[in-house]
Amino acid sequence: MASQKPLEGQLALITGCTGGIGRATAITLARQGCSIAVHYNAAADKARVLVQELTSSFGVRAIAFGADLSDYDNVRNLHAQVVEKLGHPDILFNNAGDTVKVIGKMGDIQDISVEMFEHTWKLNAGSSFLLTQLCLKYMIDQKYGRIIFNSSVAAGTGGVIGPHYASSKSALHGLVHWIASRHAKDGVTCNAVAPALITETNMMANPSDEIKKMIPIGRLGVPDEIASIIQMLVTNAYMTNKIIVADGGLTPSAF
Repeated sequence: MASQKPLEGQLALITGCTGGIGRATAITLARQGCSIAVHYNAAADKARVLVQELTSSFGVRAIAFGADLSDYDNVRNLHAQVVEKLGHPDILFNNAGDTVKVIGKMGDIQDISVEMFEHTWKLNAGSSFLLTQLCLKYMIDQKYGRIIFNSSVAAGTGGVIGPHYASSKSALHGLVHWIASRHAKDGVTCNAVAPALITETNMMANPSDEIKKMIPIGRLGVPDEIASIIQMLVTNAYMTNKIIVADGGLTPSAF
């Protein structure tokens, strides 16, 4: 009898796995039989609890890996440790990122130093590029792989954080389009999800009423709603080279 879990035997590496979207995605994929490499930066206790939940509730393999991804050597070490302890990832969800500093839509660009700009790009785009580069060879060799980036509507609209953050997220879209076009024939799909105003995350821990009013459907999104998009992108072999916008109707179309 065929397995009822379509991702059984596969391994997903999820960066920023202890945050709202990362945790929800880990649970969603584990429910489908996928083992999870749980990356965290500082939230070791949350990572430990999540690993326990994944292994006990879904019977998958799960191990936590701590790494500050603003350092490229740490990115390389993270990949090496995951391969050593769990094997090569079949699925990579580049989810980790940070706002670094918030200046708002009407902020002063002078408040973002070039050093802060470069740090934001390194953390939000550079580390994801390097981790993707490290994971791709195995995916190409086995003729199967799923690469997903967590972007933001800020990539297409400018957003409410600042130019450093918006531009670092739009950089991910260029990666998606090149990788997807280059490796479609290798069985590797590459996509991004671009959420806006998702509650239960560090960015939207205490949303104001003004922010809530921005959303046409009248509420913020929840991590499970983003995780369901990740599941679709993982399980759909025909879906590639796309930016999936999930924002409650804030923007009228994709970008």
